[in-house]
Amino acid sequence: MSISVREYTPDDIAAMRDIWNEVVLQKNAFPQIEPLGDDAADFFSSQSFCGVAEENGELLGMYILHPNNVGRCGHICNASYAVKSSARGKGAGRALVTDCISRAKSIGFRILQFNAVVASNASAIALYEKLGFERVGTVKGGFLNGSGEYEDIIIFCYYL
Repeated sequence: MSISVREYTPDDIAAMRDIWNEVVLQKNAFPQIEPLGDDAADFFSSQSFCGVAEENGELLGMYILHPNNVGRCGHICNASYAVKSSARGKGAGRALVTDCISRAKSIGFRILQFNAVVASNASAIALYEKLGFERVGTVKGGFLNGSGEYEDIIIFCYYL
């Protein structure tokens, strides 16, 4: 599989919205409840950077990168990744995260922090740990999943 990651273009928005919404509607990884609609273009353009993973012209996944906070904590960024279910386990997630690390550093961020990695998201946790992210804490019961149960969330940091 030859996956490349690039900056999104307006032509990608519909596919990005569909990939994002698939994760939202699965109710087991993203905190959002409502899927993106006509607001998708504004949402993606408001980020510091959005990248898309593609293979042979097909979008497999995407990420958003933005500040995690403001002012004296503005050097810390946050990101969200979404890979469509038919492409999972094929390297798109790794490509997105590694591109994001490089992009965050080039933008001037110093730390990449994930505030809410759901504890049952074993594949994401394994990837982050393999790439050198550090677990810095756990919030017990911090995520309400689609089954109505509260799960722990893990906070990760990567020092750029």
